[in-house]
Amino acid sequence: MTGHFELLAILSSAVLIVWLFRRLHLPAILAYLVAGMLVGDHGLSLVQDQVDYDHFAELGIVFLLFTLGLEFSLPKLIAMRHLVLAVGSLQVGISLVFFMGIALFFGQTFASSLVIGGIIALSSTAIVIRQLSETGAMKRKSGQLSVAILLFQDVAVVPLLIIIPMFAQESDTSMAVELMIALVKGVFVVTLLMFAGKWLLPRLFNLVAQVRTDELFVLTTLLVTLVASSLTQWFGLSMALGAFLAGMMLGESQYKHQLEADIRPYRDILLGLFFVTVGMKLDIGIVYASPFTILGVMVSFMVVKILIIAFLAQRAGEASKDAWAAGFMLAQMGEFGFVLIALANQVKLLPVETASILLGAGVLSMAITPYMINNARRWSLLLSNEKPIETDHLTELPEQTELSDHVIICGFGRIGQTVSRFLKQESIKFVAIDIDPLRTSKARDAGENVLFGSSRQTELLQAAHLSQAKLVVIAFGEDKQSLEVIQKVRSLSPDVPILVRTRNDDQLQALQEAGANQVVPESLEGSLMLVSQVLSLTGVPFSRIIRRVQKERKDHYSHLHGFFQGEHTDMSPEAMDRIEFANAIILTENSFAIGHSIASLNLSTKRVTVVALRRNDVETEQPDGATILQAQDTLIVRGKPRRVERVERFVQEGG
Repeated sequence: MTGHFELLAILSSAVLIVWLFRRLHLPAILAYLVAGMLVGDHGLSLVQDQVDYDHFAELGIVFLLFTLGLEFSLPKLIAMRHLVLAVGSLQVGISLVFFMGIALFFGQTFASSLVIGGIIALSSTAIVIRQLSETGAMKRKSGQLSVAILLFQDVAVVPLLIIIPMFAQESDTSMAVELMIALVKGVFVVTLLMFAGKWLLPRLFNLVAQVRTDELFVLTTLLVTLVASSLTQWFGLSMALGAFLAGMMLGESQYKHQLEADIRPYRDILLGLFFVTVGMKLDIGIVYASPFTILGVMVSFMVVKILIIAFLAQRAGEASKDAWAAGFMLAQMGEFGFVLIALANQVKLLPVETASILLGAGVLSMAITPYMINNARRWSLLLSNEKPIETDHLTELPEQTELSDHVIICGFGRIGQTVSRFLKQESIKFVAIDIDPLRTSKARDAGENVLFGSSRQTELLQAAHLSQAKLVVIAFGEDKQSLEVIQKVRSLSPDVPILVRTRNDDQLQALQEAGANQVVPESLEGSLMLVSQVLSLTGVPFSRIIRRVQKERKDHYSHLHGFFQGEHTDMSPEAMDRIEFANAIILTENSFAIGHSIASLNLSTKRVTVVALRRNDVETEQPDGATILQAQDTLIVRGKPRRVERVERFVQEGG
């Protein structure tokens, strides 16, 4: 099979399997590994040796280390130094030595044992960080502890990438001498790159930025990455080290985010190819022949890592539940483990059977990571012997509580508590409902009328005396939950006014149709507050400002809808169904609308609003429908993107 067909086979299998895995909420890394297994020599043998894929795939690691360097923050490392050093460094060191000893016990060489220890000691930064962000666990102490450990693990990868190739060098000198030589080379290269990063690269990127050409900026980023990696390779060190140092030098520059955005497509594609090549090396026959061995290896190293992390975290003064939770989150093998397996294979340090077992165990451990992170908190409470907060007494108000014409606040976070404080100042009674047991317990201890549970529960709404309430405030800002609460409240009390907080105006109409009397979008209210300050500071009378703000609220923020799209505006199908754009239609001599009145065009039937008409540099808001359009007029309209496109075509061409 020719190289073109091999590449087609790789791309086809990757697209199909990545799509399938994402539908199953599994990491894309696993999909690339499975795609490699499928097309490789041990699978369908669709890809053989026609193309040197490893050479291109290595660039994926180079770009990965470059972005890792961009994200590496020395101030952040210093700020978290207690956890990074007391837990992260010891976790890597103890895990590496422990697993290295186990490998030596089972007959592996010193070099391969060191590699195995390094592979298993590392966890998956990509999967854990993404899962923590999606579940909101990043803000918890266990999440911060996990990030601190991952931060040190990412740094520990760099020396491992330097050391492993040294074992393959046939030399009469001892390993200690080789490490000393590598250290001297490393210090020289680091000094050279730091000098370049401080004095040359900022000037280079300033010159490139002045040209304002995206292509040149991307090319310069690629060039800097590859030059730095080639420099370290020329000194006999890892290419990845040079890329990491280059990224670290540029991480403090003003172009950090632009550099990261430019390099991401190349990194993702080449890194995907790298994991495909790793999957090609996985011998499925060995996996089929020893499934219990793979399962045993996975369970063993995950249990050991959980115990080590939990012990070290508690020793560093962390709560038992947070220590156990961090252990569960970081028990898996990481993507850098696969990088080390591939590197060890290249230099013939790992037997094929051992590499296949490690790959199989790593894939399984990463596959179950989302499930483990989602349940880490519950399992940690069981193991820490900490009794969960007793909530039975929090589902009802104290017996002596008398309520009438009160306000029910659904969600007692920062916004809900702020509302309650102002109500108390006006001697207006309230009852809050919140899903957080700790917050509810502390608020109840302080004498607040707070119930524990979901605002969607009929029993809780009745316990809050919904039938006697004069207002329901939904304060948690999650549109889907808000819709469900509105429907539940309306089914129990059709007439009670409902005020809903939402983060933006995406679901404004849906919330109103569900039964909300008033919807307060944070982004639009923030805009109104800013406008009020701007108008006040520019001399507009306060009474006029109040009237304009009240009019906007009464008109459902009509002036705050429809904006000109930008280069980075979200144009996904979901976004285009909910947002409105403003668009300027310039009428030429040949435009269909010339000589027609605005009203005769019936644009409202096409669900598009005429915002303004600009003629002879004079703009008229909400122009009269009888206005006859002329050449060189600019008609400013607002509506959903597809409707605006159809209206522009109609205004220009008719039909």
